[in-house]
Amino acid sequence: MAVRKSTSTYSRNEKWIADCDLTYVIAKIGGRWKLQILSALEDKTLRFSDLKKMFSMMTERMLTLQLKALETDGLVKRTVYAEVPARVEYELTPLAVELWPVLDQLSAWGSKHRQQVGETTAQ
Repeated sequence: MAVRKSTSTYSRNEKWIADCDLTYVIAKIGGRWKLQILSALEDKTLRFSDLKKMFSMMTERMLTLQLKALETDGLVKRTVYAEVPARVEYELTPLAVELWPVLDQLSAWGSKHRQQVGETTAQ
C-alpha cells in the first residue's frame, strides 16, 4: 500500500469521503459504468459474457475493474462455478437492492430536471 503525504489532494479527498455520507455513496456508485451495471443486474443474475455483450462499448478490462470495485464495495456478488469452461455469474447483494428506491427517486429527479433544463434552454 502506498504511503501518501497528508497534504496531498488524494489524502484530502479521502478525508472528505470519510466525513460525508453522501460523498461516500457517490464514490461507491458514481462513475461512467457502475450505475449501468447495477441497473443491468437489477432483477437478474448475469454471466460475465452477458454483461460483455450488453456493454460492448466498454473494454473487457474496464468491465472487470468495475465489477471488482462493485464486489469490493459489497454491491455485487460474484459466483464462480467449477466447470469447464469456467462460468462466472454476477448478481446484486441485498445491500445493493436497498439502493433501488433511492435510485428510482434520483432517476425521476433526473428526468424532471432534464425536461426543465430542456425547456429553459429552448426559450
